[in-house]
Amino acid sequence: MSDLPTTAYKVLTADQMAALERDGRFAGAAIDLQDGYIHMSTAAQLTETVDKHFAGQSDLHVVAVDLGSFGASLKWEESRGGQLFPHLYGPLLLETVIAYAPMSRGEDGIIRLPVTG
Repeated sequence: MSDLPTTAYKVLTADQMAALERDGRFAGAAIDLQDGYIHMSTAAQLTETVDKHFAGQSDLHVVAVDLGSFGASLKWEESRGGQLFPHLYGPLLLETVIAYAPMSRGEDGIIRLPVTG
């Protein structure tokens, strides 16, 4: 599985982003807590995730996460359309975040990724 991305993305509301910055950790949104893991997406999956799960919402943030930090608490599991998605079985820690920014779209409608390193 070495061809899997080393960075994933989590969409947070402004309140969730503020809590991550304040507390240094994010336990998950309601759907994450219900499912027992934090849902994340690869760069290629992010726009579809936003369109499907965050349609009509504003004041969102995109957080880039270093997947190498999680070890066994990160699992790649089949989900939407048979694609493998990164699922984090534990809190998202601020120290694993490599970049974040308010969510925006390019002229092509694709979600812009936060600039890393």
